Amino acid sequence: MNIWIIMIAITVLSLLVQQMLQSRFNKYSQIGLPSGMTGADVARKMLQDHGIYDVKVVPTSGMLTDHFNPQTKTVALSEGVYSSRSVAAAAVAAHECGHAVQHACGYVPVRMRSALVPVVNFASNTVQWVLLAGVIFINVFPNLIWIGIGLFAITTLFSFVTLPVEVNASTRAISWLGNAGITDSRTAPMAIDALKWAAYTYVIAALGSLATLIYYIGRARRD
Repeated sequence: MNIWIIMIAITVLSLLVQQMLQSRFNKYSQIGLPSGMTGADVARKMLQDHGIYDVKVVPTSGMLTDHFNPQTKTVALSEGVYSSRSVAAAAVAAHECGHAVQHACGYVPVRMRSALVPVVNFASNTVQWVLLAGVIFINVFPNLIWIGIGLFAITTLFSFVTLPVEVNASTRAISWLGNAGITDSRTAPMAIDALKWAAYTYVIAALGSLATLIYYIGRARRD
Protein backbone atom coordinates (compact mmCIF):
# COMPACT_ATOMS: atom_id res chain seq x y z
CA MET A 1 0.00 0.00 0.00
CA ASN A 2 1.25 3.48 -0.87
CA ILE A 3 2.78 5.20 2.16
CA TRP A 4 0.77 8.35 1.39
CA ILE A 5 -2.49 6.40 1.71
CA ILE A 6 -1.33 5.06 5.08
CA MET A 7 -0.37 8.54 6.30
CA ILE A 8 -3.72 10.01 5.19
CA ALA A 9 -5.56 7.14 6.91
CA ILE A 10 -3.62 7.72 10.12
CA THR A 11 -4.37 11.45 9.98
CA VAL A 12 -8.09 10.75 9.58
CA LEU A 13 -7.99 8.22 12.42
CA SER A 14 -6.18 10.72 14.61
CA LEU A 15 -8.92 13.30 14.06
CA LEU A 16 -11.62 10.74 14.77
CA VAL A 17 -9.93 9.53 17.96
CA GLN A 18 -9.47 13.10 19.19
CA GLN A 19 -13.13 13.78 18.51
CA MET A 20 -14.21 10.63 20.34
CA LEU A 21 -11.94 11.44 23.28
CA GLN A 22 -13.43 14.92 23.56
CA SER A 23 -16.93 13.48 23.26
CA ARG A 24 -16.31 10.89 25.99
CA PHE A 25 -14.71 13.46 28.29
CA ASN A 26 -17.65 15.83 27.85
CA LYS A 27 -20.13 13.01 28.44
CA TYR A 28 -18.51 11.60 31.56
CA SER A 29 -17.85 15.10 32.90
CA GLN A 30 -21.60 15.34 33.41
CA ILE A 31 -21.78 12.19 35.55
CA GLY A 32 -20.95 12.54 39.23
CA LEU A 33 -18.89 10.18 41.33
CA PRO A 34 -20.63 8.08 44.00
CA SER A 35 -18.03 9.37 46.47
CA GLY A 36 -18.58 13.02 45.55
CA MET A 37 -14.81 13.62 45.50
CA THR A 38 -13.16 16.20 43.27
CA GLY A 39 -10.35 15.36 40.87
CA ALA A 40 -7.90 16.94 43.31
CA ASP A 41 -9.31 14.83 46.16
CA VAL A 42 -8.95 11.67 44.09
CA ALA A 43 -5.37 12.50 43.17
CA ARG A 44 -4.32 13.22 46.76
CA LYS A 45 -5.95 10.04 48.04
CA MET A 46 -4.32 7.86 45.38
CA LEU A 47 -0.91 9.31 46.19
CA GLN A 48 -1.43 8.79 49.93
CA ASP A 49 -2.72 5.23 49.41
CA HIS A 50 0.54 4.44 47.60
CA GLY A 51 2.68 6.04 50.31
CA ILE A 52 3.66 9.03 48.16
CA TYR A 53 3.79 12.20 50.24
CA ASP A 54 6.32 14.34 48.36
CA VAL A 55 4.18 14.96 45.26
CA LYS A 56 1.86 17.99 45.23
CA VAL A 57 -1.46 18.24 43.38
CA VAL A 58 -1.83 21.63 41.71
CA PRO A 59 -4.25 23.26 39.25
CA THR A 60 -3.15 24.21 35.73
CA SER A 61 -4.83 26.21 32.98
CA GLY A 62 -6.29 24.74 29.81
CA MET A 63 -8.36 21.68 28.98
CA LEU A 64 -6.93 18.14 29.05
CA THR A 65 -3.54 19.65 29.91
CA ASP A 66 -3.16 17.30 32.89
CA HIS A 67 0.31 15.91 33.49
CA PHE A 68 2.79 14.61 36.05
CA ASN A 69 6.13 16.39 36.30
CA PRO A 70 8.77 14.21 38.00
CA GLN A 71 11.25 17.12 38.19
CA THR A 72 8.96 19.37 40.23
CA LYS A 73 7.08 16.41 41.75
CA THR A 74 3.69 17.81 40.90
CA VAL A 75 0.50 16.36 39.47
CA ALA A 76 -1.02 19.24 37.51
CA LEU A 77 -4.76 18.95 36.88
CA SER A 78 -6.60 21.07 34.32
CA GLU A 79 -9.54 23.34 35.02
CA GLY A 80 -12.08 20.68 34.07
CA VAL A 81 -10.51 18.10 36.37
CA TYR A 82 -9.14 19.75 39.52
CA SER A 83 -12.45 20.91 41.01
CA SER A 84 -14.82 18.61 39.13
CA ARG A 85 -16.62 15.78 40.94
CA SER A 86 -17.18 13.78 37.76
CA VAL A 87 -16.19 10.32 36.56
CA ALA A 88 -14.02 11.88 33.85
CA ALA A 89 -12.14 14.00 36.39
CA ALA A 90 -11.50 10.98 38.61
CA ALA A 91 -10.21 8.92 35.68
CA VAL A 92 -7.83 11.63 34.49
CA ALA A 93 -6.58 12.45 37.99
CA ALA A 94 -5.94 8.79 38.79
CA HIS A 95 -4.16 8.28 35.47
CA GLU A 96 -1.74 11.13 36.16
CA CYS A 97 -1.12 9.79 39.65
CA GLY A 98 -0.44 6.45 37.99
CA HIS A 99 2.65 8.08 36.51
CA ALA A 100 3.73 9.25 39.96
CA VAL A 101 3.36 5.68 41.21
CA GLN A 102 5.43 4.42 38.28
CA HIS A 103 8.29 6.76 39.21
CA ALA A 104 8.02 5.85 42.89
CA CYS A 105 8.27 2.11 42.24
CA GLY A 106 10.90 2.37 39.48
CA TYR A 107 8.73 1.03 36.66
CA VAL A 108 11.25 0.03 33.96
CA PRO A 109 9.55 1.51 30.86
CA VAL A 110 9.17 4.89 32.57
CA ARG A 111 12.86 4.79 33.51
CA MET A 112 13.69 4.11 29.86
CA ARG A 113 11.43 6.95 28.79
CA SER A 114 13.02 9.36 31.26
CA ALA A 115 16.50 8.39 30.05
CA LEU A 116 15.48 9.21 26.48
CA VAL A 117 14.04 12.65 27.29
CA PRO A 118 17.29 14.72 26.89
CA VAL A 119 18.13 13.00 23.60
CA VAL A 120 14.55 13.33 22.33
CA ASN A 121 14.45 17.03 23.23
CA PHE A 122 17.58 17.61 21.16
CA ALA A 123 16.28 15.48 18.29
CA SER A 124 12.87 17.21 18.30
CA ASN A 125 14.45 20.68 18.17
CA THR A 126 16.80 19.89 15.28
CA VAL A 127 15.23 17.11 13.20
CA GLN A 128 13.06 19.31 10.96
CA TRP A 129 15.96 21.56 10.04
CA VAL A 130 18.31 18.66 9.39
CA LEU A 131 15.74 16.85 7.24
CA LEU A 132 14.96 20.02 5.29
CA ALA A 133 18.66 20.65 4.66
CA GLY A 134 19.10 16.99 3.75
CA VAL A 135 16.39 17.19 1.10
CA ILE A 136 17.67 20.49 -0.33
CA PHE A 137 21.31 19.43 -0.42
CA ILE A 138 20.73 15.76 -1.22
CA ASN A 139 23.16 15.89 -4.18
CA VAL A 140 25.85 17.77 -2.27
CA PHE A 141 25.65 16.13 1.17
CA PRO A 142 23.83 12.82 0.59
CA ASN A 143 24.46 11.61 4.13
CA LEU A 144 22.82 14.62 5.77
CA ILE A 145 19.30 13.30 5.22
CA TRP A 146 20.29 10.04 6.92
CA ILE A 147 21.41 12.01 9.96
CA GLY A 148 17.96 13.60 10.00
CA ILE A 149 16.34 10.19 9.64
CA GLY A 150 18.39 8.96 12.59
CA LEU A 151 17.14 11.88 14.69
CA PHE A 152 13.56 11.23 13.64
CA ALA A 153 13.97 7.53 14.47
CA ILE A 154 14.79 8.56 18.05
CA THR A 155 11.51 10.46 18.34
CA THR A 156 9.67 7.48 16.85
CA LEU A 157 11.27 5.15 19.39
CA PHE A 158 10.18 7.54 22.13
CA SER A 159 6.59 7.34 20.88
CA PHE A 160 6.59 3.56 21.15
CA VAL A 161 8.29 3.53 24.57
CA THR A 162 5.55 5.91 25.72
CA LEU A 163 2.79 3.40 24.88
CA PRO A 164 3.38 0.90 27.73
CA VAL A 165 3.93 3.81 30.12
CA GLU A 166 0.53 5.30 29.32
CA VAL A 167 -1.32 1.98 29.27
CA ASN A 168 0.20 0.95 32.59
CA ALA A 169 -0.73 4.28 34.19
CA SER A 170 -4.34 3.74 33.09
CA THR A 171 -4.32 0.15 34.36
CA ARG A 172 -3.09 1.32 37.75
CA ALA A 173 -5.72 4.07 37.80
CA ILE A 174 -8.63 1.78 36.93
CA SER A 175 -7.57 -0.85 39.48
CA TRP A 176 -7.16 1.69 42.27
CA LEU A 177 -10.40 3.54 41.50
CA GLY A 178 -12.34 0.31 41.96
CA ASN A 179 -10.44 -0.99 44.98
CA ALA A 180 -10.65 2.37 46.77
CA GLY A 181 -14.38 2.61 46.18
CA ILE A 182 -14.08 5.78 44.11
CA THR A 183 -16.03 4.18 41.26
CA ASP A 184 -18.76 1.56 41.46
CA SER A 185 -20.26 -0.98 39.06
CA ARG A 186 -22.04 1.80 37.17
CA THR A 187 -19.23 4.33 36.88
CA ALA A 188 -16.19 2.02 36.56
CA PRO A 189 -16.94 1.15 32.88
CA MET A 190 -17.18 4.87 32.15
CA ALA A 191 -13.74 5.52 33.61
CA ILE A 192 -12.35 2.61 31.60
CA ASP A 193 -13.92 3.93 28.41
CA ALA A 194 -12.54 7.44 28.92
CA LEU A 195 -9.00 6.19 29.53
CA LYS A 196 -9.26 3.76 26.60
CA TRP A 197 -9.83 6.60 24.14
CA ALA A 198 -7.02 8.59 25.72
CA ALA A 199 -4.70 5.62 25.14
CA TYR A 200 -5.74 5.43 21.49
CA THR A 201 -4.28 8.91 20.91
CA TYR A 202 -0.83 7.60 21.84
CA VAL A 203 -1.22 4.57 19.59
CA ILE A 204 -2.17 6.75 16.62
CA ALA A 205 0.71 9.14 17.35
CA ALA A 206 3.21 6.27 17.39
CA LEU A 207 1.87 4.81 14.14
CA GLY A 208 1.93 8.24 12.52
CA SER A 209 5.54 8.73 13.55
CA LEU A 210 6.47 5.31 12.19
CA ALA A 211 4.74 6.00 8.86
CA THR A 212 6.58 9.33 8.54
CA LEU A 213 9.88 7.61 9.31
CA ILE A 214 9.22 5.03 6.59
CA TYR A 215 8.41 7.84 4.16
CA TYR A 216 11.72 9.60 4.83
CA ILE A 217 13.66 6.36 4.46
CA GLY A 218 11.95 5.69 1.12
CA ARG A 219 12.68 9.24 0.00
CA ALA A 220 16.36 8.92 0.90
CA ARG A 221 16.70 5.62 -0.94
CA ARG A 222 15.07 7.00 -4.10
CA ASP A 223 17.35 10.01 -4.12
